[in-house]
Amino acid sequence: MKGCILILLSVVFLQGCAGKKAHWDWEKKAVSPKDQDILDLLDILDQDEPDYVQEEEEEDLCESVHCGPGRHCEEGKCVCVQECGPEPNPRRWVCSNQNETYESDCQLYKNRCLCEDSSPLCDDIQHKHLHIEYYGECRKIDDCKEDDIVDFPRRMREWLFSVMKDLTERDEISVHYQNMEKEAEMDQSKRWSNAAVWKWCDLDRHPHDNIVSRHELFPLRAPLHSLEHCISPFLDQCDIDADHSITIQEWADCLELDVDQLVAKCELIDQ
Repeated sequence: MKGCILILLSVVFLQGCAGKKAHWDWEKKAVSPKDQDILDLLDILDQDEPDYVQEEEEEDLCESVHCGPGRHCEEGKCVCVQECGPEPNPRRWVCSNQNETYESDCQLYKNRCLCEDSSPLCDDIQHKHLHIEYYGECRKIDDCKEDDIVDFPRRMREWLFSVMKDLTERDEISVHYQNMEKEAEMDQSKRWSNAAVWKWCDLDRHPHDNIVSRHELFPLRAPLHSLEHCISPFLDQCDIDADHSITIQEWADCLELDVDQLVAKCELIDQ
C-alpha cells in the first residue's frame, strides 16, 4: 500500500516540477503549499517505515516454529492458547482419558498446556496428562474382560494388516508402504511385522523420535473406541513404564513381535 502511495505521490510531485525551471534553487525558492503538503506526507511515510519493518520481523519469528496442541506461537515462543472458540456441535466435543467431556479439543489441550506449564490457572495437576479418548460426550464403555485383552494383540495385528492392504489397493499410502504390503503378501512371515512398522511410522510424526506420545496415538485410538472396547486398555498396557508414551520396544512387545524386525524396517523407510 505504501509503495502505491509513494508512486502516486512521485508522479504528482514530478508533474508539479515539470513546469518549473530546470535549475530550481530549492534553498532560495519558496516551496509551494501543494509541494509542501506532498513533502510532509512523504516524511510521515518515512517515519512509519521502521515500525512496518519491525512488525514484519516479529511475524517472521514464528515462521518456522511448530507448536503442539493447545499452544500457539508468540514472538518465536510456544505459549498456551488463551481462548477457544465455541463448538456448538456435540459431535465435535471430546471425551478425555479421565472420562471428562470437553466442548472442544482446543479446550482440552489448553487445560493440559496450563498444567504442563504449572500455571496458576491449572485446575487439576492430573490434567497435565490429558489426551483425547474419542469424539463425542463421554459414555459408558463395556469393561474389557481378561480373555478379550489376552486375544487383543492377534486381533490388532490382523486389523493393522487389513487396513494397510486396503490403503495399498486404493493407492493412499506411500510407495514404501505399498512395497512392504506386497512383500507381506508374498511372505506370510512378514505380514504382521510389516503392518506394525507401517502403523508405527505413520503415528510417529511430530516429532519423529521413535517414541509415540499419547497425543500421537489419537488417530489409532479414537476411531476404534466405539467399535472396540478394549483399545484403550490395550494401549495403556503397552505403556509398560507408564511415562505416557510408547517406545518401539514397547510397541513390539505389545503386539508380540520381534523388535529387531520393526527397527530395521523403520530405519530402511527413513533412508
